[in-house]
Amino acid sequence: MGAVITASEPSWIAPYSWLSPKQFGKLITMLRRGGPHPVCRGRPWSRFRRDAVLIVDGILVPTRDHSVAEQSKNYRYSTNHQVVIDADSRLVVSVGRPVPGNRNDCKAWEFSGAKNSVGNTTVIADGGCRGTGLIIPRRREPGRTELPAWRRAHNTSHRKVRARVEHSFARMKTWKILRGCRLKGDGVHHAMLGIARLHNLALTG
Repeated sequence: MGAVITASEPSWIAPYSWLSPKQFGKLITMLRRGGPHPVCRGRPWSRFRRDAVLIVDGILVPTRDHSVAEQSKNYRYSTNHQVVIDADSRLVVSVGRPVPGNRNDCKAWEFSGAKNSVGNTTVIADGGCRGTGLIIPRRREPGRTELPAWRRAHNTSHRKVRARVEHSFARMKTWKILRGCRLKGDGVHHAMLGIARLHNLALTG
């Protein structure tokens, strides 16, 4: 039994869960109490503050099950997951259902259910989401060679805030399952929800 990996040995916890022993203990306590509330339970838009700002972006998860995946821009069979975070706390507040990886973020935003999960809350996104109603960087007007100063300032602010979702993705990808998911069917969706929970737990301690 000496070679069995066990959580009773604190030194094993961080390498396999990317959580501190304290965070891991909190996770176990939550699960013993019946688990955390599901993401966006009930009418989701009632969960957000009136002045809340959310950020959305798509994360590609290489997926072995080709019935739910398609070849994406990284040339691997992937699923596109629309992940929404709170701009202030950087906590994941919504995860859309996976769509094939060859769908662009405009389509994935609507088809995954992420759009419905946030209601009328202010959401910012990258420049690839034109026509979605999301707040995106300003573009040059036809016939102009450069942006006015106020638009450049807007884009600078937008870029700095939106970078927070990229930082969140970098943390989430420390869990190996998001670098190659072997689960079938709804498994990749459940894996994504689980990683989002672990990410939030790691942030809140």
